Amino acid sequence: MVMHNLNDVLLDTVKDLYHAEKQLVKALPKMAKTANSDQLRAAIQEHLDVTEGHVRRLEEIFSEMNMKPKGKTCRGMLGIIEEEREVIDEHRKSNPAAIDAALIAAAQKVEHYEIATYGSARTFAQTLGFNRIAELLQETLDEEKETDKKLTDLAEREVNAEARIGDAEEVEEEFIERRTYASSSGSGRSSRRR
Repeated sequence: MVMHNLNDVLLDTVKDLYHAEKQLVKALPKMAKTANSDQLRAAIQEHLDVTEGHVRRLEEIFSEMNMKPKGKTCRGMLGIIEEEREVIDEHRKSNPAAIDAALIAAAQKVEHYEIATYGSARTFAQTLGFNRIAELLQETLDEEKETDKKLTDLAEREVNAEARIGDAEEVEEEFIERRTYASSSGSGRSSRRR
């Protein structure tokens, strides 16, 4: 899309957000299913409901702009969702608490991407004097920030501590292997220097 002015930039951003939110509606149920913590599963499910509201709000924004809802491929969100899929694919082999910590990190990448994009779009709308559109974007921005805060609280209160403990025997074995490897590698290097 050729951008001639800030209105074009706003429209392009709204199309990007529309595609991003639609992709999230598809991805969040898989994340919820993978989550081990009941609280994390509930938080992801709650955010799915909120995200469906974001889609409807963007459709209202399109209506305010006298446009039909149409997305533009959001490559940023597709990349983040692909990272989430990698975490989901690893869940059968991994410590459940570690997977939950990774899911929270992936979800927060989504939130931070959306916070940046919704914030920019809101500022564009304000600059253009599109007060209703700015209000709608601000509502979503506030919800994204609240979700990010909830995820941080859940990680700090529960998930990270559980993931830190992990499988103690496995962690100890890995540490010993690394230390043994470092010792043997280090001695080889020092003998070459002489």
